Parts: sequence; structure tokens; C-alpha cells
Amino acid sequence: MKIRIPEAGPLDQFFFIIAGVAVIGMTIFLLREGFRWSWSNWLFFILFWGMAAYLTLPRLHRILSDIYVPNYFIGRTRTSDGLLGDPINLATIGEEAQLHQVMRKAGWTLADELTLKSAWRIIVSTLGRDSYPEAPVSPLLLFGRQQDFAYQQEVNGSPGKRHHIRFWKCPDDWLLPGGHRVDWLAAATYDRAVGLSLFTLQITHKIDADIDVERDHVTRTLSEAVPGTTIEMLRDFTTGYHSRNGGGDSIHTDGDLPVLDFPEDDETPIESEHHQERTLSRLSLSNALAETRESQRRPLSILGSAALVLGSAAVLIALGLRDWIKTGEFRVLIDADLPWTGIGSVVALVVLLVEVVLIVLTLRGSQPARLLLMALLVVTITVGAVDHFGWLPWSLGTNLLAVCLQIAGLMMLSSHSSREYAVAARFVRRQATDLAATAGLT
Repeated sequence: MKIRIPEAGPLDQFFFIIAGVAVIGMTIFLLREGFRWSWSNWLFFILFWGMAAYLTLPRLHRILSDIYVPNYFIGRTRTSDGLLGDPINLATIGEEAQLHQVMRKAGWTLADELTLKSAWRIIVSTLGRDSYPEAPVSPLLLFGRQQDFAYQQEVNGSPGKRHHIRFWKCPDDWLLPGGHRVDWLAAATYDRAVGLSLFTLQITHKIDADIDVERDHVTRTLSEAVPGTTIEMLRDFTTGYHSRNGGGDSIHTDGDLPVLDFPEDDETPIESEHHQERTLSRLSLSNALAETRESQRRPLSILGSAALVLGSAAVLIALGLRDWIKTGEFRVLIDADLPWTGIGSVVALVVLLVEVVLIVLTLRGSQPARLLLMALLVVTITVGAVDHFGWLPWSLGTNLLAVCLQIAGLMMLSSHSSREYAVAARFVRRQATDLAATAGLT
């Protein structure tokens, strides 16, 4: 069942903008510190690149592209940062099981989903130049959601070079411009190397500019694997153009769109390990309940924000323990010798404990906990900024690393994927409750 994600509310929009302002300020600060010409300040340049590439520039692109990039179908995908991504250059007619069968017959490998584990594996395989045929592909958005699945063909055992294609299921009763009905749209490109994105400076795959060659490669391999496949070419589906994709790579196309219609196959479909079709009628209610609870995986933004906020708390506690070992006094944040230093440290510890509780609830998909955690981070980041500029008569001893981690955590918590996870998790909990009541498990 597709879950409709409502538009972001005022609070989400507020935190989205505030996080962008905070990360811009921190990025400027790190760049300024990096030019103090100290050998130890190379770390500031690394932090600056990390902040700029993975937080600041993506957030700026997201804000600006929401304003000027159309939110309707124009034959282009969008990146998670809102930039125009790879063009749609292929369409198919048929059911999902049949499409998986055809792709596997043609020698394509289903790509793993992008998780912390698969992301780490592709980093290791790329650095070690080891084969990873199921390497994940980055998410691209069409119809407001990322691809349903992707297939690829590794070249010479190198994870840096591969043919790959992403597929999106078309909405019910949706027609292409011109009135053509298809079931799946796809974007096929060829990864030629690993490099830096022109727009965000992130490490990414660089694609070959002539995407028509890759489109024709996919069409040829599928039609050869399944004789009887018909191909209807929609000429000038989009105007032929030269442009760039979300990574800044040059692309050019003639604008034609092949529509593949596969013949009925009497053979038993080859089911994908990651995409087996199941229906409630084939499962017991207890199994359906278990599947419902596991149907929404935590996105990397939620997992990353939890790690960053916990990391900032660990840094502050470690500094307090260091002071306790040196001076016999446990201080968190408060550096000045003030009568209420001890009370301030206790309050700081309580705040850190509340953050941990809110993180746990956020990981479970609680939208109120997520909003409260972002509000708390805004307060602590603001206190850190006030302390840094010396606007208080005493020093709070704000730690730069802790503030950087908090800003990065706020960025991830305020992302669209984090909000969508919270909304979807609430829907899944309600569905699980209904299933449990139906099965008599409540």
C-alpha cells in the first residue's frame, strides 16, 4: 500500500531553514579558521569540505530548487537535493514479476538497497578495487519518490564502472504526455569513473555523456534475451538537448523514448530475492503483522542524526570526565568558576539525557519526539554561537566539535527523508494495530 506523505508543516519548514542557516554559518567559520596558516588547521579544511559538500550545498540546492524546479513530470528525475537528475530514457509495459524475470534473463543484477552496510561495502570495494556486482545506486526521485529498484552490470569487476538502470512504477491511470500508457519508466546511464560532483563536491560516480548509447544497450540486451519483445519508439518524446545531471556531468540525448512490451511467458517467473510479491491472502495474519512492522526501514538520515547527536553528547561528557580527573570537579559546558557551576553541569547532563530519550523515540518513528529534539538542538546550537562570540560575561566552554555534530544532526533530522519516515512509521503502527486486532493479538 502506498503511503501518501503530506506537505511539510510550518514547524518542519522552520527547522529546515534554521538548519540551513546554522550550517552556512558553521561552514564560513571553518573556512575562516582554516586560513590561519597553522599546520594543525588542515583539519578545519577537511571539516569545511565535509560541511560544504554533504550539508551546506545540498541544503541550499534543496531550498532553491523547490522554488524554481517544476514539481510535475518533465522527463527528468530529481536528486535528493532537488537538482535535476538523469533523464527518463526508457519505458516498459508489464507486471513487476515479469520485469524482474526479463532483467535477470538478460544478465542484469539487482542492486542492493542503500543502507549503512551496503554504503560501507561499496566504499571498501571501490578503494580496494574489488568486485561488488550488487552495489547500490544513489536515490533519484520521480513522482515524488525514489526508484522502486535498480539493476546493473559491472564492467571488468570494477565497482567504478557499470551499466545501470533505475525503475519507477507509474501511478495508476497516469499517462505520458501525448496520452501513451506505460507501467514503468526508467533512467539508464553508464558509470565511467568515480569523482567529485560539480554542484556539491560530494564523492560520486561520473556518467558517460551519451546516455542514448546506454539506452540502446539496455534495449538490445532485453530484446535479445526475450524474443518477441516489441519496441515502440516515441520519437522526439523530449526535445534533443545538451545538459547536466545532478552530479554536474554532461549529458546529451536525441529525446527518443523506447517503450518495451514483453510477450507473455509461460515459464515460472524468476522471483527477485529482494522483491518477492506477497499478498495478505497467502500469509497468516501474524506474518502479515510482522511484515507490516518491518515494512518501513529507517533512512540513513535518521540513523546518521542519532549517531551525530549521541556523538556530541559523548564529546561533552568526555570533556567533563577529563576535567574531573584533572581538577576533581565534573563540569559540562560551564568553564567559569561560578557559584552555580555545579547546578549548571547537572542541568546540562539532564539535557543530554533528554536528548538520548528523544533519539530513541525518533528512531522508533515518533514525529513529536523528532520535533522536540530539533527544538532542543536549536537551543544548544544557539547557546554555542552566543558563547563563541563572547556575548556572555562568562565562558561556557562550548566545544567546536560538539557544535558541528549538533548542526549536522539537525540537518539530517530536518531532511525530507526523516520527516517522511516519521509519517510513514505512524501509518505503519496504526496498520499493525489494526492487523493485531483482526488477528486477536491485542
